[in-house]
Amino acid sequence: MIENDELLKVEHLKKYFDTPSGLLHAVDDMNFSIKKGETLGVVGESGCGKSTMGRAILRLHEPTSGKVLYKGEDIIQYNKVQMKNMRKKMQIIFQDPFASLNPRMTVSEAIIEPLMVQGIFLKSDKKGLNAQVDKVMELVGLAKRLINTYPHELDGGRRQRIGIARALAVNPEFIVCDEPVSALDVSIQAQILNLMQDLQDELNLTYMFITHDLSVVKHFANDIAVMYLGQMVEKAPSKKLFENPVHPYTKALLSAIPVPDPDYKMDRIFLKGEITSPINPKPGCRFSKRCLYATESCIGGDIATKEVEPGHFVNCVLA
Repeated sequence: MIENDELLKVEHLKKYFDTPSGLLHAVDDMNFSIKKGETLGVVGESGCGKSTMGRAILRLHEPTSGKVLYKGEDIIQYNKVQMKNMRKKMQIIFQDPFASLNPRMTVSEAIIEPLMVQGIFLKSDKKGLNAQVDKVMELVGLAKRLINTYPHELDGGRRQRIGIARALAVNPEFIVCDEPVSALDVSIQAQILNLMQDLQDELNLTYMFITHDLSVVKHFANDIAVMYLGQMVEKAPSKKLFENPVHPYTKALLSAIPVPDPDYKMDRIFLKGEITSPINPKPGCRFSKRCLYATESCIGGDIATKEVEPGHFVNCVLA
């Protein structure tokens, strides 16, 4: 049953990769849900499994196990035909706008391609295709004069707008935003974030916004999930996470956010110690080797996730 306008629900999602040394636990037992029209921010260090999780949800990487419930239906069980149809509803915006675009395709060709792949328009329906291209370009703020330009002729901000336009072309409901502004200048980042918020309000889109920058999602996301080595260590509404972080790793991340005041004395938490290997990890807290508060109760057994206040979940013995 779908509750509270829940669009997407992930249950015990795992994605492991075979390596010569054993199984790499890239995503390990993730559980969360996203309501329609809202944004879940996913934060953590590089290599913690954020992007892999986003791709596993979309089945760009096939999950090892778990469920991805879209409007109550487990899309992990879908066959290729069903999954192709589902891609009209679920799209992705990639991190590097240059690498994700075909250098031999013009702006219009890049936007037309998903429309033809999904069979929304026939190649012969040039009027319909051109009308949709014009509509999407206007939505993302791309001037019509750029319709026949190639990616190398444009700056990073415009290239990312093409990536957004391509995702929007098939009228999706859910979009995985895989660090969509990390490759852009700060001033351009603000433009793209404002654009994405406007599009969400106008089209009632639901986002999973993946980033390593907490300051980006502070005002952008409804809820924030903090990942560490493939696991979710804390999840809370954005305001609660910043006001009352509970997990030591979350506190360390928040302490690293720069403050635009040269006279402000930052109370940084410096993490020391060895990073736990994600290959065949032992039971227990994977952050324990770097945690200032680690005890014997943190190792040897799985740590239960606790709800410390409504909607605020923490995976820590201190909670």
